[in-house]
Amino acid sequence: MAVTLGVIFILLASFHNCDGHLSFASYYGDHMVLQKSPDRAVLWGFGPEEAQVTVFLSGPVTQKTLVTVTGGTWRITLDPVDAGGPYNVTATSQSSTASLTDVLFGDVWLCGGQSNMYFKTSQIFSASEELALSAKYPHVRPFMAALNMSETELTDLIQVELPWFVPTANVLAEFSAVCWLFGRHMYENLKYPIGLVESCWGGTPIEAWSSSRALQQCGLEQTEDSPKERNSVLWNAMIHPVLNMTIKGAIWYQGESNADYHQDKYSCSFPAMIDDWRMAFHHGSGGQTALDFPFGFVQLSTYEKLSTDDSFPNIRWHQTADTGFVPNPRMKKTFMAVALDLPDETSPYGTIHPRDKQDVAYRLTLGARAVAYNEKDVPFLGPFPTQILSTQMYVNITYDQAISVTPSRDIFELCCPGIWAPCGPKSFWVPAQIMQWGPTTIQLSSLLCQLSGEVAAVRYAWKDWPCEFKGCPVYSDSRILPAPPFIISRYASKRSIWTSY
Repeated sequence: MAVTLGVIFILLASFHNCDGHLSFASYYGDHMVLQKSPDRAVLWGFGPEEAQVTVFLSGPVTQKTLVTVTGGTWRITLDPVDAGGPYNVTATSQSSTASLTDVLFGDVWLCGGQSNMYFKTSQIFSASEELALSAKYPHVRPFMAALNMSETELTDLIQVELPWFVPTANVLAEFSAVCWLFGRHMYENLKYPIGLVESCWGGTPIEAWSSSRALQQCGLEQTEDSPKERNSVLWNAMIHPVLNMTIKGAIWYQGESNADYHQDKYSCSFPAMIDDWRMAFHHGSGGQTALDFPFGFVQLSTYEKLSTDDSFPNIRWHQTADTGFVPNPRMKKTFMAVALDLPDETSPYGTIHPRDKQDVAYRLTLGARAVAYNEKDVPFLGPFPTQILSTQMYVNITYDQAISVTPSRDIFELCCPGIWAPCGPKSFWVPAQIMQWGPTTIQLSSLLCQLSGEVAAVRYAWKDWPCEFKGCPVYSDSRILPAPPFIISRYASKRSIWTSY
């Protein structure tokens, strides 16, 4: 089917190129948002070969550009335009005219991933109240690509699911909740237009969203599994076509499908995909999208309440390139929303699809403000250990910030291997009770390790479903940001923070 659709696209492009018809690429439209200054927005489309095209921008400022159709397409890069609008964009040739109306300039964010990004605004908690607010945000403009696959890299989208629109409850109901809520929060903070481009598909692994270049870096070969697991098919059809668009950044919610598919490769494949997207968008936009554009993501929430499987904890760790937090040296200019404290046992869409997307989006917003917009004094990282001190009686953990703590008998675990060895999922782990705590420290009992030897590693929240809703033991002092899960070994840690006496 993907090959057939790709052929149809090529035929349609050929039709555009030879019938004298001038058009914009599929993801340009009335009500859209183009990237504001200091970056320069790219406009492109189809036309008859060698036709002379004049592109007019009219509104608060005006621009006029001449370009020749080459290879069936035309393309211009506007001079920088400040946030605001509305504008009209008109492309004319001797025989045809194409126009866009009510165009705004602001920041454009791409929203990608699988089903929790695809999760609709109509499905969240308090959906009716959220949808009723839509009319208050006419300058937050969504767009949604249709679900399509291709075996080859496409120039334009095969289909558009939701063209750019001014938010109304009926249409917004079908749009990504995380994407919308993130955009709404960002508009409230920035006070200028936000464009949201949704391109995601439920049940898809990262391999489908990655180019062959990125996959080769991680030794991932082409597979013959189900169609959505074929390498690069969604990169080809749903990401590659929009590379010409100048964007501010991207947010991402994916990883569930890799819990049982190339799980051990995710610490390579996820950072590699981010790096490759950055390079590709920078190149595709003629250098207008930043080579290090900000990339935010949601760390996996929960799935099976009583599961003893390590798949979700492992993916959460791999999402940070096995560091535990972002930004980090491998994943620069990234930000993360921790979501393991937001389970939804009664979700009618399955426990893997929690309905609280408001907290997820808000936490992403904090990261974007700090990382993408360089706002100072915006806390966006949950507490993370900076020092671990172990004795025969206790383990003392010092965090990088003030913490809020509630008692727990088993959220922390200790590895007691009895021999010198790095600790892993199959090692002997025992629960460690929180004995006491201070403004930045937690003391754990290590008594259960005494029979088998010294403490070799400590981990936190290393379960699929570690706690109830907003009920994890360790948060920031404000209780807004949960501590992310971690696993730190005395022998194999990337960070030398362990001391023993």
